[in-house]
Amino acid sequence: MCFDWGPGEMLVCETSFNKKEKSDMMPGCPFIHIIRKNEDVYSQILRKLFNESHGIFVGLQRIEEELTGKSRKAQLVRVSKNYRSVIRACLEEMHQLAIAGKDPASDRQFSIQVSSLSAMELIWNLCEILFIEVAPAGPLLLHLLDWVQLHVCEVDSLSADVLGSENPSKHERFWNLVTVLVLQGRLDEARQMLSKEANTNPTSAGMCRILGDLMRTMPVLSPGNTQTLTELELKWQHWHEGCERHLQDGTFASSPHLESLCKIMLGDEAALLEQKELLSNWYHFLVTRLLYSHPTVKPMDLHFYAQSSLDLFLGGESSPEPLDNILMAAFEFDIHQVIKECSIALSNWWFVAHLTDLLDHCKLLQSHNLYFGSNMREFLLLEYASGLFAHHSLWQLGVDYFDYCPELGRVSLELHIERIPLSTEQKALKVLRVCEQRQMTEQVRSICKILAMKAVRNNRLGSALSWSIRAKDAAFATLVSDRFLRDYCERGCFSDLDLIDNLGPAMMLSDRLTFLGKYREFHRLYGEKRFVDAASLLLSLMTSQIAPRTFWMTLLTDALPLLEQKQVIFSAEQTYELMRCLEDLTSGRPVRGEPDAQQLQDDDVETTKVEMLRLALARNLARSIIKEGSLEGS
Repeated sequence: MCFDWGPGEMLVCETSFNKKEKSDMMPGCPFIHIIRKNEDVYSQILRKLFNESHGIFVGLQRIEEELTGKSRKAQLVRVSKNYRSVIRACLEEMHQLAIAGKDPASDRQFSIQVSSLSAMELIWNLCEILFIEVAPAGPLLLHLLDWVQLHVCEVDSLSADVLGSENPSKHERFWNLVTVLVLQGRLDEARQMLSKEANTNPTSAGMCRILGDLMRTMPVLSPGNTQTLTELELKWQHWHEGCERHLQDGTFASSPHLESLCKIMLGDEAALLEQKELLSNWYHFLVTRLLYSHPTVKPMDLHFYAQSSLDLFLGGESSPEPLDNILMAAFEFDIHQVIKECSIALSNWWFVAHLTDLLDHCKLLQSHNLYFGSNMREFLLLEYASGLFAHHSLWQLGVDYFDYCPELGRVSLELHIERIPLSTEQKALKVLRVCEQRQMTEQVRSICKILAMKAVRNNRLGSALSWSIRAKDAAFATLVSDRFLRDYCERGCFSDLDLIDNLGPAMMLSDRLTFLGKYREFHRLYGEKRFVDAASLLLSLMTSQIAPRTFWMTLLTDALPLLEQKQVIFSAEQTYELMRCLEDLTSGRPVRGEPDAQQLQDDDVETTKVEMLRLALARNLARSIIKEGSLEGS
């Protein structure tokens, strides 16, 4: 469609039109519409996510060499949890803003971002369990229960609502709360709720006690337990048979609620699906189903149960959402599909870049190289870092991401850093520091040239000269030096004396800069009344051809006070040299930009100046010959 991303993340369209033929019939638009490629970098809260996660990312790269053996897995799990805590903090802050917001448009935006962050945390947590923790059968279900309890959090508000009433067991949603607690495997809390029902309703006290005992005696593999999976399966089978017996005997027949709870604890699929509304999603249904039917499920079997749970829960009424596809890919242990689906579904590259980097450190992506040379980790990090460079301050984070991309990071950084708008000198110095730390010579030179040009436009000659020296740009240093000399001719004094006095070896960058430095040194010597040294330096500037011919008349004029001193400063030989220079200037071939002989003769001021110089030179020559002759005679 002829659109492309232009500089500064702007969407541009190339148009073809004939400038010569202007037609009034051509449609016109008085506006330019700017479309941002990466809107998320401008979100204040997401910027916190980017800033906080940057530190975790850099820390992970630095400890890579130290990660070995058992400590490696523990360190990587800790890094993963650090990433999740950052997502959670941003999620909570975004949620508060969504609640407190008054503007419908911003509320809608916050709600979208809350949903996106919730999905990120949900996916990341599952990937942590399956790919980083690599939990075996037994502990796997405990991790999945924690996962569901963390991300299906409506139960907490429901619990507060019910328990906050005068008589919780009479609350209209009391049995909803008990059912949700059982569905989430929070059986201790469910027993406490049943005890409230038993106290209030003596007729059901016996049934509540029996069901409470079944909940209490349900075998669960706790983290510190040393029992084997076989022992757990035998105990669980025995417990399951006990539950089934009570159901068949009609123990709970007089209480539909308790009977329904018993069916759920038996893993009855029909009973579970009746609670669709309380389960709210298929992966909650999956974990509840595993808890009460297959507590020792193995990781390799997860995808079978996940697929059947998804099919049963949706029941052909609706098709899976993108989030469902991502979670399903994770349950199938298809890491690349997870990353691919996330790249499509999520609004920015933050998630996939950091998750892929972490999984790469887990040695799970070693075999996957992309056809254009870079591996998946590097490709995603480059995309994420490129997005950061669109922001006026986040680009500084992007630098580190480029640094840790060994193949294409350096080249990408060079390309992106040249496009940063140098809006202030402070920002320019930051960019320059980045380039100098990485020996990016061409970029340093380019930035210094830009800053030198800006300084010249603002008539800040000292700053311009400083930047041109730093850029080692001889041509620009010559240009700025000429401006200094022109200003001196107009005003009779130099600006930025500190800079010119401390040029040092930098003055060798160009002849004109050398002349500027030496000419300033002449003035310093003259001010210190070191007339002989000053005279020698002045003459050498003219005879060595360092001084531009356009400036010779100024130099000769500077020689006048020295020629008129009581003591003889210039020797006869030096005086002859000065005379030769004056004659070359007045009668020699005119050079472009300098006054020719005719112009000098026509100009009364110049003519007077030339006559004064000739007279002073003649007088000095006579005095120097007499002085030198008397010295020889003695």
